[in-house]
Amino acid sequence: MRGSIACEDTTPQDHDAVEHLLDLSFGSNRHGKTSYRLRQGSTPVPGLSLVVRDPGVRLSGTISFWPLAIGAPATPALLLGPLAVHPDRQGLGIGLALMREGLARAAAQGHALVLLVGDEPYYAKVGFCRIPEGLISLPGPVDPRRFLSLELKPGALDGVSGMASAALAVPHGAEGQEQHAQA
Repeated sequence: MRGSIACEDTTPQDHDAVEHLLDLSFGSNRHGKTSYRLRQGSTPVPGLSLVVRDPGVRLSGTISFWPLAIGAPATPALLLGPLAVHPDRQGLGIGLALMREGLARAAAQGHALVLLVGDEPYYAKVGFCRIPEGLISLPGPVDPRRFLSLELKPGALDGVSGMASAALAVPHGAEGQEQHAQA
């Protein structure tokens, strides 16, 4: 399946299937996590919510990216997540395909920095690494060993520090694009 994974834009009709997949992957208590609370009141960046369709399970994967502002200068960044792969489709490269496509689209839109909370060995496959402890914080508890970043532009993390918060302005490069789903 690795060579034939097609990542597609999320549509409004995918909403219930995305929510079902996220419940399967993370449980119904997922909304209490810091990364979920950070996304409340915001919408995903247009063009960066993707799914992999699968006739057997409807959706075998989903990913979204959300706008952030870091510190007093409001340095723009993205929050990757949630990324979910159906339990019956894990290990087939779906998550990596979604990340690669989403990160390529984010870079093409001009975004420079992506943050996430997740498993470092998995996300390191596409270049994520641990954020130095105390450099950036989130408005809630986060295991510093799981707080990761990826520079889409070299040096994007240089001089960045402070609290990350939801950025409600239209993200760079997204003017005129319609957002179809909230994951």
